[in-house]
Amino acid sequence: MAVVEVKARADQGYRQEITSSAHSFASDATKEFGGGDSAPNPHELLLGSLGACTAITMQMYAKRKGWDLTAVNVKCEEKQVENEGKKSSLITRHIDIEGNLTAEQIDGLRVIADKCPIHKLLEGPKQIQTEIAHK
Repeated sequence: MAVVEVKARADQGYRQEITSSAHSFASDATKEFGGGDSAPNPHELLLGSLGACTAITMQMYAKRKGWDLTAVNVKCEEKQVENEGKKSSLITRHIDIEGNLTAEQIDGLRVIADKCPIHKLLEGPKQIQTEIAHK
């Protein structure tokens, strides 16, 4: 189970301080939305999570198989699309890999990219529960 805490203070504008187990980082709204653009915005963090998870999953798989995967670069883009009158998000992953790999190994890496946990989380059924406490 992953736990992340986000703290926002009115005197910080829309900048959010985020902590996880042993790490701290930030998020902020872009200037277009009244933020300071001092850190990645939430969409960028989500896309970064998908890209990082994809690369890690591919690296782990290649290592376990003993394949010569020397680099993985993932670029994720999100845009709004309309399909049958309904708007949805389309996320496109562009994956560049390097190494001495066969066509069969490259196909295996393409398949395993879709098995990264964040990909599964984004694609699969999900539930979000909200609890609010007033202090």
